[in-house]
Parts: sequence; structure tokens; C-alpha cells
Amino acid sequence: MSKHHENYSENLRLACATCKSISELCRSIDINRQQFNRYINSGARPSAHNRHRIARFFGFEAEDFDLPVSVFRHRLETRHQPLPAQGPLADAFPGDLDALQPYLGFYQTWHVSLSWPGQIVCSCAHLRERDGQVVVTSLERIEDAQSGIRQRSRYVGLAAFQRRRIFLTELTRGAAPTFGQTILMPFEIHQRQYLRGLTMGISWRNDNLPYATRTIWRYQGRRTNRRALIAGCGIYEPHSASLPSPVVACLTEAEGVFLHV
Repeated sequence: MSKHHENYSENLRLACATCKSISELCRSIDINRQQFNRYINSGARPSAHNRHRIARFFGFEAEDFDLPVSVFRHRLETRHQPLPAQGPLADAFPGDLDALQPYLGFYQTWHVSLSWPGQIVCSCAHLRERDGQVVVTSLERIEDAQSGIRQRSRYVGLAAFQRRRIFLTELTRGAAPTFGQTILMPFEIHQRQYLRGLTMGISWRNDNLPYATRTIWRYQGRRTNRRALIAGCGIYEPHSASLPSPVVACLTEAEGVFLHV
């Protein structure tokens, strides 16, 4: 093993010691935990892309992790913490963080689709706290065998609790990113499972039409079977037996669910 490889593993262990949890780190940068363990314990060298993501998480350049351990330790101990976000929305997110705490965790989500008219899209989302903000990650997995379409979408954004509403602003990842926005009402006094609200975005394959439609989120807890959660994603007929009755009632109880701009 080269000296650079040895330095990388040791320096990565030093950096990870400053984190609350390696699992949280892996979720934040979207790297498999078992693979990450090999970087630390087995001297495996991450790809250039993963080295960049890891370094950015810690506020370093990728090549810093190849420095001699004593030099890297000094930089780690004296690094400057990032400045608080500035700008007109600096105070908007997360709003009331204490009020958002009960909503952290995993969700199965549903909304009526404009890309697949008359169909209900089931997705999943995860809300987690990171550095004093609440990060939201949403995943869509759609298989349309009839049209030969296999869609994979990932959204990442921030959540805020303001004036007894939960506001989510997300950006798709990829070559042509778009925004999505969702407003949810908090749990009711005697109901701690479903959040109802409105979601807005741009249709995926319908002339990029903007739309707004009802959405409903079912809370799955702070830990869940992620594979099962993702496996449930897809498009459904409005009266599919796979849809919970509160979902059907919320999304089909009124006509004209789309508001075209």
C-alpha cells in the first residue's frame, strides 16, 4: 500500500472522529456504509468522485486527505467553520426547529400525477436534522412498461416550520434540475400518522407544465425498512387496493386537483 493510501485512511478516521455518527455521514453524502468502512479499515481508495464528496463534507479539498497525518491533524484542529448562510432566506430554514423535531423520519408520500394523467404517484421521503437545518430527500421510482419508461428521480432540499405549516423546497438532481415545493399541515391532535397538503412542480413529460395538486404523507418512523419503502414507489390506479383508504379519500374527494399556471 502506498504512503498516500495509508495517509488517506488514517486522515479519514481522524475526520470521522469529529462526526456524531458515521451512519449519518454516509446518509448525508449518499455513500454505502459498508463501502465507507472499507475506506477506513481496509485501505480501499475511493473513486475521485467519492473523494471529492467526502472532502466537501468536512470542508477540505480532496488532496488534503493525502497529507502527512500530523499536517492533516493540525488542519483539522484549526479549520474554519463555515459561515452561517446569508441572504434573504437565511432565517427561513428551519424556522421553528423544535416544532419540526416530531416530524423527522421516513414517509411514504402520494400525489396525483400530471405526467401520468389520472394516476397516483407513490414516492418516499426522509427528513433529518443536519447542522441545525432539516434536510429533506425524496425519491421517485416509476416503471411504465406500456410506454417503455423507467424513471428515477431524486430531490434534495430543506424543510421549515413557519406559522403552523411545514414548508419543503427541493431541487432535483441531474443535468436538468427543477424545483419542487410542498406545504404540509401538521399532525392533528388525535392523529399522528398522516400529513396532508399541497405539492407543486413541473410535469416530467407533459410539455413541462407547472402544476399543483394535493399530497398526503404517511409517517413511517425514524427507522424503517428502506427497501420496502422504495419498493412501494410507483404509479397506481386511483382505486387500487394497494392504496390506503385515507390516501384515496384525500386525493379523489374533489375534481380539478390540478391548477395549471
